[in-house]
Amino acid sequence: MKQSQLFTKTTKENPKDETSINARLLIRAGFIDKLMAGVYTLLPLGLLTIKKIENVIREEINKIDGQEIVMPTLQPKENWEKTGRWDAMDDLYKVKDSGNKEYALGPTHEEIIVPLAKKFINSYKDIPTYVYQFQNKFRMELRSKSGILRGREFLMKDLYSFHLTKEDLDDYYQKAKEAYFKIFERMGLKEKTYYTFASGGSFCKYSHEFQTVNPVGEDTIYICEKCQSAINKEIKDEINECPECGGKKFREEKAIEVGNIFKLMNKYSKPFDLSVLDENGKKQELVMGCYGIGLGRAMGTIVETYHDEAGIIWPEEIAPFKVHLISIKQNEEAEKIYNNLMKDGVEVLYDDCEASAGEKFADADLIGLPYRVVISDKSLKAGGIEIKKRSEKKAEIIKTTELNSLLK
Repeated sequence: MKQSQLFTKTTKENPKDETSINARLLIRAGFIDKLMAGVYTLLPLGLLTIKKIENVIREEINKIDGQEIVMPTLQPKENWEKTGRWDAMDDLYKVKDSGNKEYALGPTHEEIIVPLAKKFINSYKDIPTYVYQFQNKFRMELRSKSGILRGREFLMKDLYSFHLTKEDLDDYYQKAKEAYFKIFERMGLKEKTYYTFASGGSFCKYSHEFQTVNPVGEDTIYICEKCQSAINKEIKDEINECPECGGKKFREEKAIEVGNIFKLMNKYSKPFDLSVLDENGKKQELVMGCYGIGLGRAMGTIVETYHDEAGIIWPEEIAPFKVHLISIKQNEEAEKIYNNLMKDGVEVLYDDCEASAGEKFADADLIGLPYRVVISDKSLKAGGIEIKKRSEKKAEIIKTTELNSLLK
């Protein structure tokens, strides 16, 4: 894409009403725009990045047999009354239509997925089964102060699994755990992300979070020095040793929750009577698991993790483009290289704007694409083009003919 045609432009000044690094850099670089506290517009660069994150998640969830659907955001009050959460959930947005009928703007989808599953799960032969979606969620978040890490409207992947036995749920839970680590690895977060024991509430003894260590995190976790699992501060006083390995030495860290998984057991299958006859003809309530990842929160966490004083440093797999092509003074060689990269399927943002070299380099560092390629009289005289990784300081001159194979 040519940068001169890009809908958005970069800005030099930090937004006055944002204190978080993720919001400041994403707004300045033209990835998002703030509508109001906790609500952001995804601009072209931001949407491209979110779609990359979505595709990573989709590929890994499909590998563990997830089937994708999309459920409504507008949800009937009676479903929420059936589970007892209409009055119990403090952050639930409630709306009325002109006929005075009440609805919820979905903060989650247990109240929708269970009656949906009941229509199609008619026999023990129909399970286990696993369905997931990417859907906007709404939560009455009064602490919207961390950019896209904590929003009132946000995009989330939620996966639900349905099982006849707890043992089968346990097996799939482990598969989901492994899939999550693969997802975070592909996003560049695995090395700093820890499998964290948290309160299971009324569901089970523990739920589990995936916490990325970062000084701006709102959570405090205690990482086991023996097995590298962690415990959330909310349950640390109740536990003297690591639930995973029995270790007793921990280090304290601040962290951002980037995902969570829960064994819901029969918490939601019971009120909707989601049950089947087993192979012996005995009625069995199904047990469930749920598995969530916030896509915007993941994007914000990546920015908080990978940036420097000049801007964002995107991991290659989720960057909106692979290379930022910069032409210093318009020339035919730059156009030729741009067209050749496009022809070979390399995702490229071509800065063809009329601006100084310094302005172009500042834009490239702020936007943070994995590679910067510069075509100038200086580079051409030196034998080719200049290429530099965003994560590295040093640039090198390579032959023009080498570029495509290097970037593929």
